[in-house]
Amino acid sequence: MERIFSGIQPTNDLHLGNYFGALRNWVTLQESAECTYCIVDLHSLTASIEPAELPERTLRLAVMLLAIGLDPPRTTIFVQSHVPAHAELAWLLQCVTPVGELNRMTQFKEKSHGRESVSTGLFTYPVLQAADILLYDAAAVPIGEDQKQHLELSRDIAQRFNNRFGDTFVIPEPLIPGVAARVMDLQHPERKMSKSADSALGTIFLLDSSDDIAAKVKRAVTDSEPAVSYDPQQRPGVSNLIEILAASTEGRPDDIASRYSTCAQLKADTADAVNAAIEPVRARYASLSADLGEVAAVLRNGADQAVLVASATLRRAYTAVGLYRS
Repeated sequence: MERIFSGIQPTNDLHLGNYFGALRNWVTLQESAECTYCIVDLHSLTASIEPAELPERTLRLAVMLLAIGLDPPRTTIFVQSHVPAHAELAWLLQCVTPVGELNRMTQFKEKSHGRESVSTGLFTYPVLQAADILLYDAAAVPIGEDQKQHLELSRDIAQRFNNRFGDTFVIPEPLIPGVAARVMDLQHPERKMSKSADSALGTIFLLDSSDDIAAKVKRAVTDSEPAVSYDPQQRPGVSNLIEILAASTEGRPDDIASRYSTCAQLKADTADAVNAAIEPVRARYASLSADLGEVAAVLRNGADQAVLVASATLRRAYTAVGLYRS
């Protein structure tokens, strides 16, 4: 079976964009691939998270990953910092990564813009991300459009390492889902739905109540045209609702648009469809939260499995660069 790897940070709560853009696809991939999914807590240290909050956020994210349908008997789920090979391989990869390549990373430019002080960790973040992927010989990585540049850097780093030291790493390919791969903010449909949005009204969180979701969708920004049509460039607000409804019902945006004459009805049906899609997730989250010991055991077992694969890859890399091994 093809090996798949992806990771997610334990920052804030998961939202609809995470689910439709990535996580639902993670669940589907379990049917046809050998999947490894990582809670990348080391990456989260580049953000402003209180140390006392990080363990809880990490465990809460693990609960949510199980609630959406990740299945431990078929899928490895673990915490990044529980496998030291991630940090170790990152150092080897930094030693073959030119500073110029990291300077070109769009996300670094965006996140560092206007800040007086920027950590080295934020700068080298993509190299640790490359280590995450390459440790597990992943043939493919499910990503959103905004992560394509980082994956391309991972490919370049792996190829450069292989050319210099011999075949060591598998070169990963991107897997980008189609419909609603980029769910947009309900209040600012020109930008992606985000955990860190200025207003919570634009973001539908997976643990929002049915009433909260209905209220957020009802207040979603559209435009002054009374009719409904699918045109992401000219009508981003209406088109975002259509794409969310399409993702919730596994429909096609153009077909859905043709069924509506008013935005009011489109909003009502979108809210109902979103609630129907995520209600099972909310229910399972509540059930799993009642026994966090079981969730912690899943993470321990996942780390044990991950260590076996990651350690073998790290040994290959150490040998390739000529480090002495007794």
